[in-house]
Amino acid sequence: MSLSLILVFVWLLAANLLAMLPSRDNHWSRAYVLIAIGIPLLGYVTYENGPWVGLISLFAGASVLRWPLRYLLRWLRGRFSG
Repeated sequence: MSLSLILVFVWLLAANLLAMLPSRDNHWSRAYVLIAIGIPLLGYVTYENGPWVGLISLFAGASVLRWPLRYLLRWLRGRFSG
């Protein structure tokens, strides 16, 4: 298993563990940190293992960070819907 895949699995494990801990800001500060770490990690895993593994990693990360993704899509829809 490549280093990038190990890092993705560690990221997924950390994201799930952080989601279990209580938070006063509804986990938004943790989500920002996970996004900041996850985007370069996604590029690294895609570079090292190819686009299909990169897409699988993208979907895995999006399933963990589904609320920030929903708010982003809602914001984009409101921004571009005339």
